Amino acid sequence: MRKDNVYWMMIMALLCSVNIRVLRSQEGTSGCMPVNLKCEHLIAPLGIDRQLPRFSWFLNDDREGAKQTAYKITVGKDSVALAKGRKIVWQEEKKNGETMTCYKGKALEPFTKYYWGITVWDKNKQKSRKVISSFETGMLEPSNWKGSFISDGQDMESRETPYFRKTIRLDKDIESARAYMVAAGLYELSVNGSKVGDHFLDPAFTDYDKRLLYVTYDVTDLLSKGDNAVGVILGNGWYNHQPVAEWSFHKAPWRSRPSFCLNLHITYADGTKEVLVSDKDFKVKAGPITFNAIYLAENYDFRKELPGWNTVSYDDSSWKNATEVVWPSANITSQTMHPIRATEYCKPVDLKKLNDTLYLYDFGQNWSGVTTFKAKGAPGTKVKIRHGEQLDSRRKRLFDDNNTQFYQNVNEPLKYGVHPEDELFQTDVLILDGKENEFTPRFNYKGFQYVEVSSDKPLHLTTENITSHFIHTDSPANGSFECSDTLINRLLRATNYSYLSNLVGYPTDCPHREKNGWTGDAHLAIETGLYSFDAITLYEKWMADHRDNMYDGGRLRCIIPSGGWGGDIADWTCSMTLIPWTLYEFYGDPTCLKDNYEAMKMHTDYWLNKYPEGLIGDYCLGDWVPHKSVADKELTASIYHYKNADIVSRTAKLFGFEKDYVHYKVAAEKIKNAINEKFLNRETGMYANGYQTELSMPLYWGIVPEECTQKVAEQLAKRVSADKDHLDVGIMGCKTILNALTETGNVEQAFRMVTQQDYPSWGNWLRQGATTLYENWDYNGLAWGYSQNHIMYGEIGAWFYKALGGINVDPQNPGFKNVILKPRFVKELTYVKASYNSPYGLIKSAWERVGNNVIYKVTVPPGSTATLYLEGTDTPKELVSGSYRFEINK
Repeated sequence: MRKDNVYWMMIMALLCSVNIRVLRSQEGTSGCMPVNLKCEHLIAPLGIDRQLPRFSWFLNDDREGAKQTAYKITVGKDSVALAKGRKIVWQEEKKNGETMTCYKGKALEPFTKYYWGITVWDKNKQKSRKVISSFETGMLEPSNWKGSFISDGQDMESRETPYFRKTIRLDKDIESARAYMVAAGLYELSVNGSKVGDHFLDPAFTDYDKRLLYVTYDVTDLLSKGDNAVGVILGNGWYNHQPVAEWSFHKAPWRSRPSFCLNLHITYADGTKEVLVSDKDFKVKAGPITFNAIYLAENYDFRKELPGWNTVSYDDSSWKNATEVVWPSANITSQTMHPIRATEYCKPVDLKKLNDTLYLYDFGQNWSGVTTFKAKGAPGTKVKIRHGEQLDSRRKRLFDDNNTQFYQNVNEPLKYGVHPEDELFQTDVLILDGKENEFTPRFNYKGFQYVEVSSDKPLHLTTENITSHFIHTDSPANGSFECSDTLINRLLRATNYSYLSNLVGYPTDCPHREKNGWTGDAHLAIETGLYSFDAITLYEKWMADHRDNMYDGGRLRCIIPSGGWGGDIADWTCSMTLIPWTLYEFYGDPTCLKDNYEAMKMHTDYWLNKYPEGLIGDYCLGDWVPHKSVADKELTASIYHYKNADIVSRTAKLFGFEKDYVHYKVAAEKIKNAINEKFLNRETGMYANGYQTELSMPLYWGIVPEECTQKVAEQLAKRVSADKDHLDVGIMGCKTILNALTETGNVEQAFRMVTQQDYPSWGNWLRQGATTLYENWDYNGLAWGYSQNHIMYGEIGAWFYKALGGINVDPQNPGFKNVILKPRFVKELTYVKASYNSPYGLIKSAWERVGNNVIYKVTVPPGSTATLYLEGTDTPKELVSGSYRFEINK
């Protein structure tokens, strides 16, 4: 109970007036402790390049009203000394509750491990013990790179995959060793026969002539005194598309033969240091990978293997010297984000042996990844491992059995030319050597549920011969949601698999035929991603890709990175403003806004200058892939035009740029007025034709004049009722329809829309076996031309957290400094459990029906507050940190 009895009695009187009973959980006894220490949103990162890195933490303190009243942060190079308060490089002391700050000391040194300690004072001004973490700087400046980029001297059309090696001698005991690796293309690095790290597809895709990424690895345990062998395999990746590529990536301005630069920094036990670098003394030879392509697959000839090629004892006398090449880009920066990894695996749930040379596997789950295949066959046996996400009409074979597989699920085979034999879409081709062979691709990933294995000689295969691996950027889980409706639980699971399948160093539309960074798909799904996953580091990287992509004074391609294809489309490229602002709302961290502010202005100015009257007249792409009603494209594009100006205005105000604030606020209001002047009937509350998208978008994005909100909301509810509570939207309306209905008092109607199982609906997909989200509502089991793993309809995942779980950001207090709690106790559900790991700690929001009552429980983390809106109450309740239990008579 609160100590302020008068205040508490007032609250109790208010609650009793609506028949709500509240019980406070027993106050905890544990003290306050800083936990979850991160630098640059990563735990103990290696190789950061930011001179003013960010530090963050939150409190472990379960007492009522827990909060931080002050903190002290110290940075040094010696962890023992730092623990004792000595040899401090920089320190900061502040009396506030902020749990994030930036380094403000003297310039950081490259290749240096720093330790940072954090001490906090709790609500009673009691001091915690110091907790210490670390971070390590990388190059900091491109000028710190040594050595050369090297390649194999082959033409970019060569199908050979180069293997590089070098023996190095270390004459002293090793204290520590770091490998700094950058490549134009993809690589796999090994030391003394062992792969370095657990990453996949390093480095992430960028505009290669604008920026290359390097990765830092701790290789201390792989090296030893004496002779050591370093090995590198180079893959084409997005750098060198073969043979052709949709969206013309094979014509990208950067395209060339892959190359790499390696700097190996050794610190010896005696304190001395040495840097070993890539140069022409590396030896190179073509290996058993005979073809690799990011769109297609990987071919491997076991007869050409080089046993022990990356070990000291290997004889490389027949190998040639590497070729030094021009640096592909002068701008090389650290890949400071969660890496791409294999995070799950599964065995087949079904196997059909069609004959002794043809087997069909079903893994039961569509996702992005690769397969590991092992078999023993006669020498020279050719095996094709074909990956796909749907079967033919008889469910006996994968679609498209005539070697025109480049555009599976797109009815455009051979659009960019005839492919050479055995260079097939999503089809690994192996040549066995008579021994027990095992193969996993290194430089490719696919989107698939099914795998068809065919061979030109008989093979005996079982479910033990193949394994499917889930490959994606390994952003940690950040939220959880569960409810009494199994359809909803399955739908969130499918949404999360689609989101992660389309996260591979940048957000994509699908993991198979395109793998493109469609900006519209990404900004429409960002809230879904951030509720379930800690993805800020990936989005910050992708916003740097936006800056690299900008041309002609603010224009952007609609896919990023782009090899040159793609036009400027306002309703897609508003990702330039929407994503940094959403990151700020979720994390309370303005860094991404600061990094991108000038680019946000340039992009917004481009559209303002092109359409000075306020409405975007070239209509853009609009409400892409709608059910039946096509929303007015000028309306939808102009709404996003408004959001560009609105967000830049808000950002300017945040940073104190008064002139910019006023300028963009005026511009935003002009656009809003122009939209309402042309499209809103103030008498009826109707926008344009009154379609679901045309009504929900103005409501959701703040276009509707306050005096018209009720009318527009009524029109939307009527329209949805006329559509029999079914969706009639494309991807833009899918973002807004559920939220607009919910926020205008029609959550039951929104819930009915969500749980429909006939066409068109999410449930219709699930009813037909979907394990991911599709590209089109119109799926009848044989959907030529449509992907079965898209995230563009993915707002549904965020809606579960916001509407049913009730966990919402407070734009006035970003980073969940204050949580807006609005749980909706929909009639069809008996319980909901939601949680979100905010920058202040874990938010829990759960409710269940018990008899005629609803029991609602919520936990507000230390340092946060919450504003709770409960059904049946006229005023919200202001909560401090702690755990609460409410009983509502329903």
